[in-house]
Parts: sequence; structure tokens; C-alpha cells
Amino acid sequence: MANIPSFEVPPQLRDLAETSVEQARKAFGTFIGSARRAADTVHGSTDLARTNAQGLYTRSLDYAEQNVRAAFDLAQKLATARSYPEALQLQADYVRERFAAIQAQAKDLGGLAQGAFQQGAERARSAVQQGVADTQKAVQQGQDAVQQTQHAAEQASH
Repeated sequence: MANIPSFEVPPQLRDLAETSVEQARKAFGTFIGSARRAADTVHGSTDLARTNAQGLYTRSLDYAEQNVRAAFDLAQKLATARSYPEALQLQADYVRERFAAIQAQAKDLGGLAQGAFQQGAERARSAVQQGVADTQKAVQQGQDAVQQTQHAAEQASH
């Protein structure tokens, strides 16, 4: 075997390499942590959207059931009406009651939808702000690491 000359790496260069790797690791950790938080936020947002949609769907079914039951109640009352004027009065009462009920139902469903939208928008805004802050932090750490490495390399070369 050929003799390979022994070459010792100067301590300053070893320290520089160790510091550079640690700073790069820290910057990457900040970046990957930010990415994980963003993924968690997206997951939480989909859960929130699913929960809100389920609530709207359930409430809509409740209202549909109420409206159909009211129609059946009217049909039963009409079947037992003793006169045409009584039937007309039952019909007029039904229309008045259903109109008020449907207005209240629409207002309630609109409020639920608006609340769901506002929750989603707030969560998205917050997630974007946090993502930007985390990314800026990771970029700054990376820039600091590069500057420190350049500075240490300049000192090691002197």
C-alpha cells in the first residue's frame, strides 16, 4: 500500500464545519417545524370545515323535517275541515306560519354559514401570518449561518 501523507485539519476549520452544520440543522429544523405546523393547520381547517358543514346539513334536515311535518299537520286538518271557509282559514294560517318559520330558518342557516366562513377565514389568516413569520425566521437563521461561516472562514484563512 502506498503511504498516504498524514494531514491534520486545523481546529479552527473543524470548529467552522461543526458550527456550520449545527446552524444549518437549526435553520432546517425551524423550516420543517413551520411546514408541520402549516400541515396541522390545514388539517384543523378541514376538520373545522367538515364540522361546520355537518352542522349546517343537520340543521337543514331538522328544518326540512319540521316543514314536512307542518304540511302533514295541515293535510290532516284540511281532511277534517267542516266547511270551505274553514279550509281556507286553515290554509291561510299555514301559509302565515310557514312563511315566518322559513324566514327564521333562513336567517339561522345564514348565520351558521357566515359564522363558519368567518372562522375559516380567521384560521386561514392566522395560519398565513404564522407561516410567513416562521419562514422569515428560517431564512434569517440560514442567512446568519452563511454570514458566520463566511466570517469564520475568513478568520481561519488568516
